[in-house]
Amino acid sequence: MTEQIEEVPAELIQTRVYELRPNETMRRVLDEACDYRRYCWNQGLALWNEMYKARQALKSSLASDSKKRVQNGEAACESKNYLKTKAKLQAYYRKASNIQNDLMHKFTTELVNDYDKIVIENLSVKGMLMSYIASKGVHRSMFGKFKQILTYKCDWYGKDLILANKLYPSTQRCAACGNVKKGDDKITLYGNKKHGTKHNEYICYNKKCPNYNKVVDRDKNAMLSLLALTEHPELNHAL
Repeated sequence: MTEQIEEVPAELIQTRVYELRPNETMRRVLDEACDYRRYCWNQGLALWNEMYKARQALKSSLASDSKKRVQNGEAACESKNYLKTKAKLQAYYRKASNIQNDLMHKFTTELVNDYDKIVIENLSVKGMLMSYIASKGVHRSMFGKFKQILTYKCDWYGKDLILANKLYPSTQRCAACGNVKKGDDKITLYGNKKHGTKHNEYICYNKKCPNYNKVVDRDKNAMLSLLALTEHPELNHAL
């Protein structure tokens, strides 16, 4: 065996070329080794072919079963009972939607007729839908549609619509003294574990507050906090 190297500077050498010159004994050993590798390759190729055929047969079987299910499903969807139930459900959904729309239009019209300034929260509905506790109720409440209807009606009647900041702490702010709950004192969907209060209870722990240590309805307190924005718009920001 000899080694041939191109005549270039050592620091520029990138490849090396080897030439094998085996004798008779070495040639016989190499032939035997190549024959064994060829045997392994053929065995692997045969196994792969068997696996491929089995996979194709499985796909064909699944396709046949899927076709049967589709045909049976189409037949089931054409049955009289199915169509009757489908029509009944559609009628119920349509009736519920009409009731919601009617109540929403009547309520928003009453608001713009009775009040000159209206405050609503610009809620992050997508974020609220991430909660498994309130997601279904939020989805059915149609906050987005309510905001849309109220916005154009306020424009029609010339009324002021104030949108509270998404991060305005209406549920954490005391409507009496302005104290904002922070840290472990915050009210969550589960209430407050530190003080053992429920989710619908608001208790202010500011000793200078007239409602100090009194249980107040959380929603009523939040409503009064939002009403404060009509007189103090500078409070409409995240804290």
